[in-house]
Amino acid sequence: MVLVVGCTPPGPLSEGERLPRPAATPSQRGTTAHEALEGIDSLMWRRADSALKVMMEFAASPEADSLDVFEGHYCQVLIAELLYKNDYGQSNRGEVLKAVHYFDSIVGMDGADTRGKADARGVSVQRRDAFLAARAHYINGVGYYERDSLIEACGEYLKALEIVETHFPGIETQDVGVLRDRHIPRFMGLTYSRLAELFSDQFVLEPAIICFKRAIAFNRMEPTSSLGASKLLRHLGKQFDKLNQLDSAAYYYGEALRLLPDTNNLVYRDLVSQMALLHFNMGEDAESSIGDLKRMVIQAESEQERLNRFFTLGGIYFENRQYDSAIVYLTPVFENKEDATTQRLAAICLYNIYQSMGDLLKSTQYAMYQAENATPKGESSMQASQLNDLFQQYLQWEQEKAEAERRQTEQLAARRRLVQGVVTAVVVLLVLGVGLWWWMAKRKKEHEAETQTLNEEKQQLQTQVDDALQQLQTVDEALQQLQTQADDALQLARAMLPQRVADLFRAKVPNRLERIMDEFEAAYPGAMERVAVAYPNLTKTETQLFVLSFLQFRAKEEADLLGLSHVDFCYSFAETNFKTITP
Repeated sequence: MVLVVGCTPPGPLSEGERLPRPAATPSQRGTTAHEALEGIDSLMWRRADSALKVMMEFAASPEADSLDVFEGHYCQVLIAELLYKNDYGQSNRGEVLKAVHYFDSIVGMDGADTRGKADARGVSVQRRDAFLAARAHYINGVGYYERDSLIEACGEYLKALEIVETHFPGIETQDVGVLRDRHIPRFMGLTYSRLAELFSDQFVLEPAIICFKRAIAFNRMEPTSSLGASKLLRHLGKQFDKLNQLDSAAYYYGEALRLLPDTNNLVYRDLVSQMALLHFNMGEDAESSIGDLKRMVIQAESEQERLNRFFTLGGIYFENRQYDSAIVYLTPVFENKEDATTQRLAAICLYNIYQSMGDLLKSTQYAMYQAENATPKGESSMQASQLNDLFQQYLQWEQEKAEAERRQTEQLAARRRLVQGVVTAVVVLLVLGVGLWWWMAKRKKEHEAETQTLNEEKQQLQTQVDDALQQLQTVDEALQQLQTQADDALQLARAMLPQRVADLFRAKVPNRLERIMDEFEAAYPGAMERVAVAYPNLTKTETQLFVLSFLQFRAKEEADLLGLSHVDFCYSFAETNFKTITP
């Protein structure tokens, strides 16, 4: 009562009502109280018994009076979870129902911050609220289950799963990325495990197998305990055992046994007992199975465990037609009033035993018990059908959600491919543009460099040409000067020729004729070659005679220079025919 009253939110709240969080000062918001609740919540996942003690202390403290609407409902969900985990009855069911509708209202607003909290981590706040809504539905399902409202309990469990899968996409890969992310897989594993047990109790085995397998997958992500995996594998094997798929059952029992850390625990004893029954059902020696079961009876740590072993032993004796031994073990099971299901099954066996033994009194006694406590067949079948329908609807929802996510993923992928294509095209165009610009800039630079080089070479060539022309002009001027000088010298030589020839003739020096000829050659360069070309038949003497005649020597003088007589001279003169020669 202290817990319920201490954590009751102020003011009434009807089912489905949506309450915004009123504005409050920091002191009124109960920051200390909220931190206390989060601390209790964190401790609950590790030590539920210690967390319950802390919650009781908190409920009696002044901080509990400062709870606002959100924190009050948060507190009620925590109380219900702590009572359940510490094996107490759910005493605040009415408050939990209000919490369910409250969290549904804030989660249904697509994460709108109705509480007015200035939290920069908007997505984390939305997901935290969604997780609290899922927990509220889960604990509400526990309340329905404790009151044997199995359809409602199943609906609440499935609703909790839908909330988590909707607000935590990728939970199967533990990619949740939010506060308490390690609690999400554990919560999913626990929810699937409760669903599986519910389906198993009603012999709705296909959904039970699916749920146990999913619970095992989440347990691998975040183990609930060192025995958690073995417990789930044992339950999974039991479903195949019920379906008479004994090989599959043996496989999962073996896996469960392999994962056990030690043998000093209830899970080990349950596994040995179930494997003993399985081996008997597979046709192995009954004595071996009975021996294992009796050993487990000795190791039993509670009366209920001992009676469970008795029931299994009595069942084997019953199937083996050892009725006296079967009665010894089945009678205490029937007299146990705590487990109605086992009691009902024991009554069926005992009825058959006494019926076969002819004891009508006792067989009638057990028949009457069955009649008084039997669940109407139609009602049981209808309930199993409803449970199966609920789970099939959930699977359909999952399939539609997966299909929607697949379409969304494909659309995002197509959009991403389009964006990537556009970006790639833009990048390619940019690269090509930059490359073209670079190439044109490079070509322009090279062209400018080539043009500059050509201009420089042209300028150098022009300079060289100008220098050459200047040099040619200088040479030409020099040649002209030399030509003028040569012409002047030639004119002077020609002018002086008669005098020099006369001087040579009078001087009577040796070789006068050769020297006269040299003087003529010097005054008239090339004249002798031209005469030779024009008159190739002239002899040397005739050529000399021509020159002497040109120099206006008298005949006697010419004969003297040539060393000829008067007759020879005349003959040579005639032969020369000098009249035709033009110097």
